[in-house]
Amino acid sequence: MNTDFFINLLHQVKDFENSEACKPHSTLEDFRLWLNDKKYREESPTKLFRNERHDVFFTENEICKQVLLLGRYSKQAIRRGLKDFPELANEEFTYLYRLKDEPNLTKMQLIERNGHEKQTGTQIIKRLLESGMVSEKNDEKDKRSKRLNLTAKGEKAFHQSVDRVNITSKFLSGQLDNKEKETLLGLLKKLNEFHGHFYREDKTSDLETLIQY
Repeated sequence: MNTDFFINLLHQVKDFENSEACKPHSTLEDFRLWLNDKKYREESPTKLFRNERHDVFFTENEICKQVLLLGRYSKQAIRRGLKDFPELANEEFTYLYRLKDEPNLTKMQLIERNGHEKQTGTQIIKRLLESGMVSEKNDEKDKRSKRLNLTAKGEKAFHQSVDRVNITSKFLSGQLDNKEKETLLGLLKKLNEFHGHFYREDKTSDLETLIQY
């Protein structure tokens, strides 16, 4: 290993210390993540689009990429965080917690609260029913519809898993400070309000039409 390597490394460390990513108690892991991000930016896939003469909305594409990646990381973290609750470790816990907050929802109401397609939501509810976490009964006003509530087992699972969900949520927030968390939360809520409107009100129009709003 030659001297140039160490000189280059020291330059990188200096750049890191001068960057916004550097915090008072930054770790080696923080430095590694900063290096990875720097390398990604230097080798950005947008170069390919430019070389091929394609128009590209870099910021919007990057937002899309980061949202998709975060969704995947979140699923992995949830499975790890709820490893002692295998019956809740996928999307089930979000349905269980929603029913705790809003008892007696119909199946479709519960599915829509979680932003799922009907088929996906129906499968999740089916698993919760089969595991005994949730019970169903006929809607008094509409016999074709079912109302859902937590069972004693579901209530127990809720209370036992709260601490694990809190730890998982804290982990997913990463190393953001309180101000950054509030900013991110506000932006995510704004995005969800935008997409939630079309999820509820317009599931058939193509994106070329929706993007005009």
